[in-house]
Amino acid sequence: MSKRANTCSFCGRPESQIDFFITGIEGAQICNECAMQAADIVKENTLTVSRQSDLSKQEIPKPAEIKEYLDQYIIGQDEAKKHLSVAVYNHYKRLMQVQTDDDVEIEKSNIIMVGYTGTGKTLLARTIAKKLHVPFTIVDATVLTEAGYVGEDIESILTRLLQVADYNVKEAERGIVFIDEIDKIARKSDNPSITRDVSGEGVQQGLLKLLEGSVVNVPPQGGRKHPEQKMIAVNTQNILFICGGAFDGIEKKIAARLNTRAVGYDSVRANEDVDKNNLLQYIAPQDLKSFGLIPEIVGRLPVLTYLEPLDRDALRKILTEPKNSIIKQYVKLFKMDGIDLVFNNDVLDYIVDKAVEFKLGARGLRSITETIMMDKMYETPSKNIKKVTVTLSYAQSKLEKANVNRLKST
Repeated sequence: MSKRANTCSFCGRPESQIDFFITGIEGAQICNECAMQAADIVKENTLTVSRQSDLSKQEIPKPAEIKEYLDQYIIGQDEAKKHLSVAVYNHYKRLMQVQTDDDVEIEKSNIIMVGYTGTGKTLLARTIAKKLHVPFTIVDATVLTEAGYVGEDIESILTRLLQVADYNVKEAERGIVFIDEIDKIARKSDNPSITRDVSGEGVQQGLLKLLEGSVVNVPPQGGRKHPEQKMIAVNTQNILFICGGAFDGIEKKIAARLNTRAVGYDSVRANEDVDKNNLLQYIAPQDLKSFGLIPEIVGRLPVLTYLEPLDRDALRKILTEPKNSIIKQYVKLFKMDGIDLVFNNDVLDYIVDKAVEFKLGARGLRSITETIMMDKMYETPSKNIKKVTVTLSYAQSKLEKANVNRLKST
């Protein structure tokens, strides 16, 4: 590198306007600013090329490997993990398929997961996203409405996928979308609506074209706030859709179907084997239709799986065993202040018992632990303390005090 009383061969700026030149052969030279811009361009194009050829260069993860990864963060739910792992693996193979003489084209199998609140539907989606080599986004169905009404248009689902893919259309067209709270767009009755159901049946009708596979004009910044923007055409043929929902009350639909499947003594004996505490394991597509999903939507979600309800043992493991468990997170928070945090075993059992009592699932574990730890998190950073031990009596006093305060406020 040397300073020369000359101009940059790229931008033409003189030596007085830049910091230094990088010289080449035959008097060619580039200023530091042009060099930085060139480096950014090379980096961006290299990243794009590497992402586009990602699936062809590296071995795609096998279903067992994907499930093993999920096991590190999520307790139980083996059935749902298997369905997700196979679906993602097949999605990779679809993206890598080439045209052959047999004219066999692998079609996508969109998934719908049914499970009680707090059983891990969204966590499964977020965790599997870390393992993937394709764009992945999570959207909430509750904010979607028909075009022209207050809320978000159906196309906003693809807007978020485009954002994740850095607006690389080809990259977005091979991505995966997780639609959460799909049960909230169920129509209000089993009969077709004769009036506008703009956030229910209307949204389901709009989702059909996305799930099936079609070219959709997507507003890159959201359609309502920037109506003047140029639309981006996105083909959803190779986009895998995974839907999840609690479907609160669908057990009644399942129970009614199981009890009316046949008539006679043999049917009564068959129903004696039904586990009434976990009716979701018997869920079938017709139950989704009875709940309020239109038949066309059910047909475009061919893979149906369920999540097991969390019992006390599962909640106890969730609290401490996963890599990202709740207790490990609080221990790390205190460790960042140089404080060792210790929970007595009876405190952990107490947290689990309260979560079971409140029927909040895994989400209840965090809210209960947060309530117990709030005062400690407030006081200890200001004190010269090296170790904090949470006892059962302390946990009980904090939780009981919080409950009394909530009662007073109501």
